[in-house]
Amino acid sequence: IGGKGLFSKQIEQELLDKKIDIAVHALKDLPSEETSGLETKIFLKRNDPRDVFISVDYKSIYDLKAHSVIGTSSFRRAAQLGILRKDLNIKLIRGNVDTRIQKLEEKKFDAIVLSYAGIKILGFENKISKVFSVEEMLPCVGQGVIALQTRKNDEKILNLIFRVNDHNTFNCVLAEREMLKTIEGDCDTAVGGLATINSNLITLKSELFSTDGKKKFSAKTSGRVEEAKKIGIKVGQELIAKAGNTYKKR
Repeated sequence: IGGKGLFSKQIEQELLDKKIDIAVHALKDLPSEETSGLETKIFLKRNDPRDVFISVDYKSIYDLKAHSVIGTSSFRRAAQLGILRKDLNIKLIRGNVDTRIQKLEEKKFDAIVLSYAGIKILGFENKISKVFSVEEMLPCVGQGVIALQTRKNDEKILNLIFRVNDHNTFNCVLAEREMLKTIEGDCDTAVGGLATINSNLITLKSELFSTDGKKKFSAKTSGRVEEAKKIGIKVGQELIAKAGNTYKKR
């Protein structure tokens, strides 16, 4: 119903019109290509980036009966779920978090999958049946990150907010988003990407899926934190080399 940018366009216009000076976004809702005249340079410390399984009757995805209906609004999650359980009926679910949980409790779905960070912020942690490991469900780029967006080169505002910028999150996000730019990913692209930092070493792992969700292409690269942008580009290029055009809708 609009894809990435749907939830950010209106607030970005307020920023461009100088009605506001700072826009606050869930980073995963922002397109990888920056809106002209704006820039996103400040990122709060990342919340838990993992996905969660929520069900009234089942404790995990592995407990679901064959042909159970599981809801998600994400092509990436749908592809990953299809790999974990080929016998499930994966259906699109829309609406706010509370609306989705209500549909679940009304037995319209046997289970749903959402982001841990969103559930936690809204106080629905008691609804979680299981937290997926990143090996089971690699998160989408920027998941769990709150981003602060400003007008381009607005030094006064940037100087005001730079102190809340988390250095590690900044570099992880830089690598992840460069990967997404390299593959020209959009709202129809089923792709996961998560960067982590250990001492001065940054590692970016990514998974890209074919449009039918049946093929998975993986790439992983590590390097110095200062090379975060290069690492993102390298992983993106490796994914393209493996996937060709199988991940793009014609």
